[in-house]
Amino acid sequence: MKATGVVRRIDDLGRIVVPKEIRRVLRIREGDPLEIFTDKDGEIILKKYSPIGELAEFAQQYVDTAAQILGCGVCVSDRDQIIAVAGMPKKELLGKSLHRDLEDAISDRESIMAKKGDKGYIRIIGNGDNEYQGQIVQTIICEGDAIGAVILLAKEGTKQIGEVERNAAIIAANFLAKQMEG
Repeated sequence: MKATGVVRRIDDLGRIVVPKEIRRVLRIREGDPLEIFTDKDGEIILKKYSPIGELAEFAQQYVDTAAQILGCGVCVSDRDQIIAVAGMPKKELLGKSLHRDLEDAISDRESIMAKKGDKGYIRIIGNGDNEYQGQIVQTIICEGDAIGAVILLAKEGTKQIGEVERNAAIIAANFLAKQMEG
């Protein structure tokens, strides 16, 4: 565990303030859920909670099947990182932080279908080479909250993505949202 040197008091309602600098570094936004853990030494640990992260194993099975049938890269993300990848090397995307453009698209509940060079084309991950010929981003909305996205990607020289793939992304996003509700 890393010490920050910040000390806060608990108020009369049992609340503490997580300093803005720490929230910025950890990408914690207003309204984000935090999970609370305790250990035997009496420590309290706050961890960002990812509702879609609970479905990571299921999402991986889903993207494996979708990538095989659609013939393109398929990913599922929560609001912070890619949690499932198929149809392309996992090391390129799995566990990588989302680019701010994708975070904003999820927050704005956008549905994107764009080719490289189009106005609506966005970056997917924060660091590294993530240039794709085409992309489809479909936000996963569960109980009114945008919790992640289904992302289809086509590299140069691979199958082009179109309306069939867009509809598959919509189905996947709605299906994953229903799994979260259930």
